[in-house]
Amino acid sequence: MAGAVDADGNVLDILVQNRRDTAAARRFFRKLLKKTCSVPRVIVTDKLRSYGAAHREIMPSVEHRAHKGLNNRAENSHQPTRQREGAMKGFRSTGGAQRFLSAFSGISPHFRPRRHLMTATQYRTEMTTRFAIWDEITGATDQPIAA
Repeated sequence: MAGAVDADGNVLDILVQNRRDTAAARRFFRKLLKKTCSVPRVIVTDKLRSYGAAHREIMPSVEHRAHKGLNNRAENSHQPTRQREGAMKGFRSTGGAQRFLSAFSGISPHFRPRRHLMTATQYRTEMTTRFAIWDEITGATDQPIAA
């Protein structure tokens, strides 16, 4: 699984892949560039050599950092996914995982505000607002409650 995270820790994209070779890294970088419509200033990856090779080929002008501790933000962004995967007892196929992760990575941040930057009152207010927005978008308020 390859994932891209911005400077604030928001997940930009997740790609489930069988291999972690240069071709897979190239595919991931191209997909990411196409989706974000911008070129990043810096790319931080783990020490896998295929990322370096793909980086030199796709975007040589972008700074590439591959260091043990720098990749923590991306690894921590996968944590909710891994918890969800455990609850679902694994995915049946890579396609199923990709479909789930594409939706989940977009919805998940909506219900995970940056709690450490808020007081308890601000957090409760923020979550009330976010759930109201979610109910309005999904139409959950229009449905009768079955007992």
